[in-house]
Amino acid sequence: MGFHGTSDDRGQYTPPPGPGVSVRPLRLFGDPVLRTACDPVVRFDDVLARLVADLLDTVAEPGRAGLAANQIGSGLAVFSYNVDGELGYLINPRVVELRGSQEGPEACLSIPGISAQRARADYAVVSGVDLRQEPVVVTGTGELARCLQHETDHLRGKLYIDDLTGPERRRVMRHLTAPA
Repeated sequence: MGFHGTSDDRGQYTPPPGPGVSVRPLRLFGDPVLRTACDPVVRFDDVLARLVADLLDTVAEPGRAGLAANQIGSGLAVFSYNVDGELGYLINPRVVELRGSQEGPEACLSIPGISAQRARADYAVVSGVDLRQEPVVVTGTGELARCLQHETDHLRGKLYIDDLTGPERRRVMRHLTAPA
């Protein structure tokens, strides 16, 4: 497989030395790929390895916490994360446990220029596999828990704004529908 670097059993990635693979352009709000559920990965090949490497390179840009494959135009169920020094990825992720509650700001690379107060679980456990098809479990609290939930939602075609309610939803929708 063309994948280089290493990942541990938490899906944390250590990049190889040298230049990155590719920072891919982001798909933005209104692009139908963001509203389409991703397909489970069934082929673990060089194409998937390239996608994972691109996701990791793209999420490693400053100010980015997570990135789902559909945000760069792929229909495969893969995401990367980069929170508090933890850089990793999950293939075919599924949320296996949520606990507690946190309210805080949330934003999305595919919906630039707006953030919203959003409730999420404060503790999240997400399982999936790595490029070697080995099981990976990522457990997070706080910002990592928020990221894991946000990216898993993306892979189901769901955006963080979908569950906003009341004045916060109205404010965000006014922003999104305002003439440019």
